[in-house]
Amino acid sequence: MFNQLNPKIDSNQSWCYQIRLRGHLGPQWKEWLGALDITLEENGDTLLTGPVADQAALHGLLKKIRDLGMPLLSVICIEPGPAAASDV
Repeated sequence: MFNQLNPKIDSNQSWCYQIRLRGHLGPQWKEWLGALDITLEENGDTLLTGPVADQAALHGLLKKIRDLGMPLLSVICIEPGPAAASDV
């Protein structure tokens, strides 16, 4: 079995992701993380939510999160949406 490009995926779509981290991330990281919303949960986790242009952008974002030194708990793709003008 080999990987094929999925013809159903539209390159004019960005994808919305939820990324869960263990620990609370301060609001000063908002600009560094771009368009992601930061939600501090009562259980001590941080939930990052927002659009990611493509797989390359997702991997870049995950590298940034790795550099924070916070444990990564989950990465969930929520839904596709129209790409922002800067994504095209």
